[in-house]
Amino acid sequence: MTVIEVPYGTQTLSATIDWGACLGTIDIADVPAVADVEAALREGLARPIGFDRAFFDGFRRGETVAIIVSDAYRQTGVDRYLPALLAELERAGIRDEDIRFIFASGTHRVPNPDQQRTILGAAVYDRFRDRAYTREAYNDARHVYAGTTSRGTPVELERLAIECDRIIVTGAVVLHYFGGFGGGRKSIVPGLASARTIAHNHAINLHPTEDRLHPDVRIGVLDGNPVAEDMLEAAKLARVHGIVNTVLNRKGGIAGLFIGELERAHRAAAEMAQRMFAVPIARRADLVIASAGPAKNYVQSHKTLYNAYQAMNPGGRIVFVARCEEGLGGEAIEKWLRLGDTRAIIAALRKQSEIYGQTALSTREKSPSAIMVTDLPDDAVRLIGARKAENLNDALRLARADLRDDATYYLMPSASYTVPVRS
Repeated sequence: MTVIEVPYGTQTLSATIDWGACLGTIDIADVPAVADVEAALREGLARPIGFDRAFFDGFRRGETVAIIVSDAYRQTGVDRYLPALLAELERAGIRDEDIRFIFASGTHRVPNPDQQRTILGAAVYDRFRDRAYTREAYNDARHVYAGTTSRGTPVELERLAIECDRIIVTGAVVLHYFGGFGGGRKSIVPGLASARTIAHNHAINLHPTEDRLHPDVRIGVLDGNPVAEDMLEAAKLARVHGIVNTVLNRKGGIAGLFIGELERAHRAAAEMAQRMFAVPIARRADLVIASAGPAKNYVQSHKTLYNAYQAMNPGGRIVFVARCEEGLGGEAIEKWLRLGDTRAIIAALRKQSEIYGQTALSTREKSPSAIMVTDLPDDAVRLIGARKAENLNDALRLARADLRDDATYYLMPSASYTVPVRS
């Protein structure tokens, strides 16, 4: 008999399993945090990746600077280095009144004041609260047309950023299920883009002629991934000065800090993220027990379902542990899920693409395998297309009823960030 423990929001659930064969735990590589984040920041600013001079060389007093930060759905560690970054900006001649913060939320729900304080850190938020701005992705007046990509995406970007002399992009790099990797250019598109721009870029996720996903749109892939390549081409139209991106370890510590040119610094961060988050597996298992950890709604938790599915044998089961105390994630995802099967969702996406539609499409493919341990009400679980269990032991009992006694299984305690890759 084996005792297993998995995160459930801020709590831990435990259960016993006395059947099947465990193939191991698939988890983020254990990488230590940077010992001195401020020293690492100063070193990175002095020798930025892809620059032939220091990061702030050429900045002049009176220039305006937009600092782009992620929304409340992503942990980035930006609060731990912002005071030092601002001190270096001041040393470069940039005054507080010439700095503005913009939360790159794309079409996500914008962060409320309490969340903004958490993202920036209390001291920085109190200092800049009157110059911290949220997004309005559906407000045409908030956007400036910057050009059109070679794939036809009209690039409309946040006016408050584009009108500044300098744009500095912060964020964290993880593997992303159709953008290849998060961070870098994703803070611009979709982060600062209009809903129209986001829709066109995300529509590239679909096969151009068939009712299925584009085979080249893959997690952990930048080159040859049409969505990722379009994002980068669009982001370059913003004339970003540079990026400060982190890679966080399993405890949320800053394991890597990457500073420099938009593409080259992001690629360096992506290489580290690949080593940390992509876990080679020799074989798939019949059962995957996967936790969404602190994710607060289904939209965030979907990454867990996606990643667990990569480790599951066809016809297998996923015990999907996702508290989702804030529900599905809004009316937008509900609208797409209510369309029904994949064909209906794809037809609607071809008319008007949306990130929530992409999530719904992925959900329809994977949810029949899922047994959820969740705070979601029964009707929400039915809308997802999964089954609901009362607790972790009950979920394992339901899975056993569907599988052989000699079934194999994996445990994925950090499944939102851990990507199984066949070796």
